Amino acid sequence: TLLLQKAFSAPFWRSFFFVWVIVGSMWYLGKGPGFTAVILSTLAVDYYFTPPAGEFSQDLRNLPFVVVFFIFALVSGWISSRLKERERALSQARDELETRVQERTKELEKSNTLLLTEIEERRRAEKVLREQTELLHLTHDSIFVRDGAGIITYWNRGAEELYGWKNEEAIGKTAHELLGTVFPEPLEKIMSRLIVNGRWDGELVHTRRDGSQVIVSSRWAVQRGDDGQPVAILETNNDITEQKRAEDDIRKLNEELEMRVIKRTNELGEVNKELEAFAYSVSHDLRAPLRHLAGYAELLQKSASSNLDEKSTRYVAMILESAKRMGDLIDDLLAFSRTSRAEIKKSRVSLEELVDEVLGDVKR
Repeated sequence: TLLLQKAFSAPFWRSFFFVWVIVGSMWYLGKGPGFTAVILSTLAVDYYFTPPAGEFSQDLRNLPFVVVFFIFALVSGWISSRLKERERALSQARDELETRVQERTKELEKSNTLLLTEIEERRRAEKVLREQTELLHLTHDSIFVRDGAGIITYWNRGAEELYGWKNEEAIGKTAHELLGTVFPEPLEKIMSRLIVNGRWDGELVHTRRDGSQVIVSSRWAVQRGDDGQPVAILETNNDITEQKRAEDDIRKLNEELEMRVIKRTNELGEVNKELEAFAYSVSHDLRAPLRHLAGYAELLQKSASSNLDEKSTRYVAMILESAKRMGDLIDDLLAFSRTSRAEIKKSRVSLEELVDEVLGDVKR
């Protein structure tokens, strides 16, 4: 107790100034200068504050005071050093944290910029997609998209008007089951050509919602993924029901007309046969009196030519010439009756000779 009282006597408290020096050295200059300050402060306290003052004490009774001061100064310096290290560590941690916050802030700003850019690009893409979708809705063609399993993923207004199902009713349904598609050939062959060529077109029969059937001109186009495999099929259909009905009506009319032509041709053949028979009959009936007329005219010309005057002779000659021309007309009539069975041959006719011949007949 006496030692402690002596240690914490007035000189101890006066020496507390050196403790602040030690703490300041440890805080601002580091451990090396701080421990040096501890040693120098202990020596200074021993020199100035232990009797006899002004010299280093040799009295062991002053040793507790010096030891307590040394320990107190050492502990104070150590505490100051630890606090400084902790403050330095905290400052470094704050700096690192601030740096990381700044880096993270920059990353977030960059991410936000990229995100805003992506959002803007997506908005523009969605706007373009909406505009294109509206364009598809404006067309009168029936357009729908189905995936690889045949499930409808898009259904435009043209399809709604043609088939009767609304968009929300058709989406998710199997296309060919919904429409009751009648194919011109097995679906496997159509799909095989579609995958190879990338497109297919033909005529299909679909069933509307009201149960009526419609004939469509169908065009398919395949969309492929990055791996080249089909992922979707775009199908465009045009209603050609009325056109097909008109074609059927025209075909039936053509068949009926052809039958009528055949019938009329047969009738004309029969008429021509009858006309030919009539021509032969007429020519036979005309030739008999004509031969008699020509024969008697020739006899008259030969036997009585000396007794006939010039005018009578000219009359007999005209009778013979007329009989000859009548025979030629009969031959021409028979030839004309055979034109229905023979090929018609065209030939040039001299109009000058024909006119002269007619004028000669008139003059006679």
